[in-house]
Amino acid sequence: MDFFIVLLVFVFIFFLSSLKQINQYERGVKFTMGRFSSVMNPGWKFLWPIFQTYKKVDIRVKAVDVPDQRAITRDNVPVTVNAVLYYKISDASKAIIEVENFYYAVSQYAQTTMRNIVGETSLDELLTNRDQIAERIREIVDKETDAWGLKVNNVELKDIILPESMERTIAKQAEAEREKRAVIINAQGELAAAENLSNAAKILSSSDGALHLRTLQSINDISSDQSNTIVFVTPVEILKAFESFKNKKD
Repeated sequence: MDFFIVLLVFVFIFFLSSLKQINQYERGVKFTMGRFSSVMNPGWKFLWPIFQTYKKVDIRVKAVDVPDQRAITRDNVPVTVNAVLYYKISDASKAIIEVENFYYAVSQYAQTTMRNIVGETSLDELLTNRDQIAERIREIVDKETDAWGLKVNNVELKDIILPESMERTIAKQAEAEREKRAVIINAQGELAAAENLSNAAKILSSSDGALHLRTLQSINDISSDQSNTIVFVTPVEILKAFESFKNKKD
């Protein structure tokens, strides 16, 4: 009887020690006598001790911070670029069997790919087409890591750091561009004003008495302020006519 109880306890302990729990966000890669046998889905799984082993794989989306990478663009401008890469495991068995450390491997491959892509791109393209460049990096890394059972979802370029001298040059270029636009807008405004004045002058000259009315209106506007002094310029001929009229009268 005692032997039977001890045997039951031993079997119970053996059974509990052989139960393995796989969480919903995990997959278990099972090996039987060192060979891959199956991928275990979430739940409790029984493994024969010694003969069977397993490794858990987290299949949630992971973010890899690609550190600063110094590169030289196609037009020979040194830049420092960093990025973030999002991926998940699509095949747990490949992620364990085909590559030793998939997290380290995808990080290293992303770094070298980013340096190569930056080297094939001009500075203007790098600054204006960040999304397209990030997509090119994603496609290359995703194609390579497909054999490792990984799926790259997205790549985002975080920072593009330029040399201080290049930053000053770009700032001067932007300032010159703004001044250029301001001069163009000012010239367009002066042209429109000149056209309006020309049209107004044509209308005034074609209407009898319009110019005199405009003159009186201008005088009225000026006289509203007592501090203004109005000076009338009288032709010399008119003064001579008054002088001759005075002489005849005398």
